[in-house]
Parts: sequence; C-alpha cells; structure tokens
Amino acid sequence: MDAHVQTGQTKALDDTTLVAKSLSGTRGEHVVVLLQAESSSPAGKNFQKEFLDIVTTALVEAEGDAATRLDSTLKELNGLIKGMLLGKTVTDLHAIIAVATADGALHVSHAGRAEAYVVRAGAASQITEYTKGKPAPAFVHIASGQLESRDVIVLSTQRLLRALTPAQLAQIAAKPDSLLADVRSSLESEQEQAALAYVHMESAKESKAEAPAPVRTRSRAKGAKNGNAVTSVLAMASGGADSAMRFIRGERVQHLAGTLRSRFSAFHKDLRDPSRKRRAHLLLIAAVLATIVIVWAVAHLTLFSQRSQTRAQLQALVEEIETDLRTAENRRLTGEMDAANAILQRAEERAKQVIDNESGYYRDEAMEIFARIQSKREELNNIVRLSPRVVANIAAKNPNVKALGFLGFEDEEFLVYDRQDTYRVLHNSIDDPSRITEEELILDGADFPRYQTTVYQTTGNGMMEVIGGQSTSMKTEDPAGWIAGKDMKSYLRFMYVLSPENNQIYKYERLSNRYAAPSEYNVNGELSDALDMAIDGSVYVLKEDGQVVKLLRGETQPYTIRNAPDGLLTHATKIFKIPESNVYFLDPVRARVIIVTDGGPAGDASYVKQYVLESEGVGELIDLFVDPDETRLYVSDEKRIYAVDLSAS
Repeated sequence: MDAHVQTGQTKALDDTTLVAKSLSGTRGEHVVVLLQAESSSPAGKNFQKEFLDIVTTALVEAEGDAATRLDSTLKELNGLIKGMLLGKTVTDLHAIIAVATADGALHVSHAGRAEAYVVRAGAASQITEYTKGKPAPAFVHIASGQLESRDVIVLSTQRLLRALTPAQLAQIAAKPDSLLADVRSSLESEQEQAALAYVHMESAKESKAEAPAPVRTRSRAKGAKNGNAVTSVLAMASGGADSAMRFIRGERVQHLAGTLRSRFSAFHKDLRDPSRKRRAHLLLIAAVLATIVIVWAVAHLTLFSQRSQTRAQLQALVEEIETDLRTAENRRLTGEMDAANAILQRAEERAKQVIDNESGYYRDEAMEIFARIQSKREELNNIVRLSPRVVANIAAKNPNVKALGFLGFEDEEFLVYDRQDTYRVLHNSIDDPSRITEEELILDGADFPRYQTTVYQTTGNGMMEVIGGQSTSMKTEDPAGWIAGKDMKSYLRFMYVLSPENNQIYKYERLSNRYAAPSEYNVNGELSDALDMAIDGSVYVLKEDGQVVKLLRGETQPYTIRNAPDGLLTHATKIFKIPESNVYFLDPVRARVIIVTDGGPAGDASYVKQYVLESEGVGELIDLFVDPDETRLYVSDEKRIYAVDLSAS
C-alpha cells in the first residue's frame, strides 16, 4: 500500500518556530515530524535542529520495528524538551510524530495541543488522545492501527476542530491536492498558527468493506521513567459497518424490546391476581433492594477509584515539589537567581494545590514543604527578620498623635511632625510639641541642612520655615504662589517639589529671605503616579507601581535592579538615598525595608537585602531614615520611632 505525504505551515508569529518535515526510511516508511515551539531566547533557535537530529538518528536510521524505535525516540525527545522548558529556552511546545510503515500500519504520538485525525468513508475522527485543560508539553501516548485504502491522515500542531467541524474536515479531505491550502486558510482566518501535514493512502486494489481494523495493544515501554513514553490503546476511526450488520443490530434491538414488554406485562398481571400478588410484591421488593445494592456498589467503587486516583496525583505532585526544591538550590549555586525564584514560585503553587485539596491527602507533608519553600526563598533573597528597637514613643507625650513623617539628623536626633506640631527627639528624650502654624495644616516636611532650617509645606499653598526655633512664612517670587506637591526635598541651595499631577518637579532657589520663582526640572521623565523622591545629584523618583525613574539634569537615565524577586517594590511608598551609596525603600504593607545598590552612572543596580520587622507593637510604617555611615536604619509609624542596627545584621 503506497502513501503520499505533503507538509505545510501557516504564517509564524514572532518568537514562534514552525517546522514541517517528511522523512523517508530505508524500509519504505514515511516519517512525518511537525513542531511548533515558542521561544524568545537565541538558544531556542537551535532547539529545532536538536529535535530533528534525534528523530533522524533514533527513528529513521535506527534498527528494529517501527513501534519500538518510536518509543525510544520519544524518551529522548522528552528529555530534551524538559531541559529546554526548565532552562526557559523554550516557553511552550506542540509537536506530533507519525510513522506510516510499508505494510500500512500507522503509529502516531503528540505533545501539547497537536492532534491527528483520520478521514475514512467520508467521516473524520480524532485518533490522538484529547486532554482537558492545558495539555502537557511532552509525548505521553502512542496511537497505533492499520490504515485502509483511501484513508487520509491529517496532522496539525493545533486543534483543527476549533476552526473546522468534522464534516468540514472530511469534505476538505475529499480533495487531497488542495487539503493543506484549505486548512491553512481556515486557521489563518481564525488567527491561529500551525505546522501541517497529510498522509493519503493510495492503492490500485480496493479493500473490501469490513469491520473496523483491530487495534494492536502495546505495553509500557521498557526503561520508561516518569511517564516519558506511556503507551495508550486508541482505535483508528472506521467508516462504519455495512447495511447487513445494521440490519442484524436492528433485529436484536427489536427482540430485546419485545422480551422486556412481555415480562413487564406478566408482572403487571401478577400484581392484579390475588393468588400471585404476594409473589409479585416480593419480586418488586427484591428488585428495589437489588437496585439499591447495585447503586451503592457502583458509587462506592467509583468513589474508591476517584480517591485512589486523587492520592496518586497528589503523591506525584509532592514528588515534583521536592524536585523543584533541589533544582532551585542548583540554580542558586550557579547564580541564576531569577530562575531559582521562578522555580520556587512554581513549587509554592503546587504545594498550595495539595494543601487546598478536599481529600486531605499529603496535607501535612505539603505544609511542611511549604514552610521549607518559604525558608529557602528567604535564604535565596537574603531576607532578615528581626524585632526593631524602640527609640522614642511619641504617644507618651501626646496619646492622640498621628505622625506624618520624621526628619533625621546626627546622634539620634529627630523631628517628628504631625498635622500641626513638631516633636524634637534626642535619643529617647522627647520635647513638648511645637506648633508650626495656627491657621493651616502641615502636608510635608524637609530638612534644609545648607541653611540649618526645616521647611514645611502647608495647606493653602503655604511654606513655613523654622529658623532658629521660630516659624516663618516664606514667600516665592512666583505671582501664582507656591505649587503644592506630593513630596519635597532640598539639595544644595534648592528646594525641589514633586508634582505628579503636572508630571513635573519644580526647582525653587532659596534667596536671603524668600524663594525665587520655580523652574521646571523634568525634561522627559514620566512622573504620573509618583509617590516620593530622593536626591544625591541625580533625582530618584518612586512611582506607585514600584518603578523607579532616575533623572540627571532633568533627563531620564537607565536604572534597573538585577536579581530582584518578583514584585519587590510593588508596595513601596518611600525612597531614601545615601550619597554615592545604597538606595533604601520602605514597604509598609509587608513591614519591610529593601536595600539595593545605586547602580552608578550606568544605572545597573543590584538587589542586596531586605529587613522584615516583626513585632506586635509595630504599626503601619510611614517614613524611614538611614544615618550617613549606614550603621543604623530608622523607621517610624504614627506613634513611635524604631531602630535597626545594620552593622550587626
């Protein structure tokens, strides 16, 4: 029986590789290889070559029967695929391999969403196993069967029945010469992409009508591990039986229906006959009891089967989590922090699946593994948990205080400010509150070390400056008055005001007893949703989504943080910069302070460490300060200031 093979493919999108190959063996075999791989890595381009080399060496050129060679080939391919997926070289994969032998046998296996269909006697049927949900990117099942004359086998790396009905596919297959063009057109109209092929069985001698071809059953391949090549028994679709067979079936159905009707009629007569009524009632009760027993037995067996299946699935999941932990440790040792964090995230999601399963199987083991995952993540990301030392309790001076922030100086001297007052703190001594203004409320405060003053922005576009212990209202030469902002910081003789609403940073020069009109500092930075800023020559702006915008002379500069865990700065609200040294971020949601390097002129920063504050008395953190020597870190909530000794941790 001769076979005609043709391959093709749709247009491929970016980062997608489509391969459709037809290979001929020395035994008169036809081998079809379809591959669809998604990869943004340059190394992913070599994947298709390695894939085809394995097929050529282990399947086309190897010795032995086709089924055994295909089984061995799939094991090697699964090893290659697993390595590529773990290394993120390939992000997704769909493939199918089919072998049509000289005696008309077909062996086919698929990975991912790839599928194979047979069109026989005008009807199309799927011959690969359908999987609910997201299919595994590995070869798992092999379907084997005998082909017949004029059969058409359609192969695709995508599910064709999402774009075509079985009837449409059968109609298209009736014209093999235009089959691939018609299928490709249907897929592209649905914006799908796929590698395609068809195998058309040709024979000069027509086969006689017969029942469906028997299916050969093969056991699990020797040496297969972890389900790399599990063999499944799948029947090839048939065109159906002939009219004689349909007639015989119809006669049998009619005979069975007649028997049931006669027995029901006899039973109905027994119920009305007084001499046979008792017997009929006993039969009825026996039938009900038998039905109950059968239903109970079926339900019990079904439940037992489901529980056994669930237990096996959860056990496999626990084993996969253990493997992920070992893999993450290997990635950490090789310095691949991003890959290690991604693997730990996957392991954590799997552990949650086991913990949340209603059966309760392996829940204790999963919870213990979950704790190990958390510990491993903290070790990997250099997370330090500690209880901070209380420096000052402002609530002892005013129980109703709700601080907005604090300003740090040398020798553990601070100024804490709320909506109206400031509180001077020296070590653990707290002075009585000092009122800034009676008419307005404080919005923000900043230290101005060049003039040894502190500056406070107030409601009503006011600016108050404390000079020598006296509050003084400061004016600006701008006729429109002060511009309100989200944050303000001083640098040299200038005061910078961050205004996200205007996508701008306004730069005010301080004169002898007033401020000049502002100039616009930002040139091309996107500052909408900005929260806070820090200045050390360059300006670092923290935004709501955790993004950091670095500006120099008003123009954006590169700034990236390498080796950072996912979502590191998502909840950060404050940024603090040590000149020519590290950058500190405050995350009040997780009660932590995150440290990264400044990245230098190139802006290539690196994640360093994070401190998580664990204490029942710590409220929502609002501000932070680090001394110039970076020996102590200070944070505050609405009522207290806390200290963390950086040199000892």
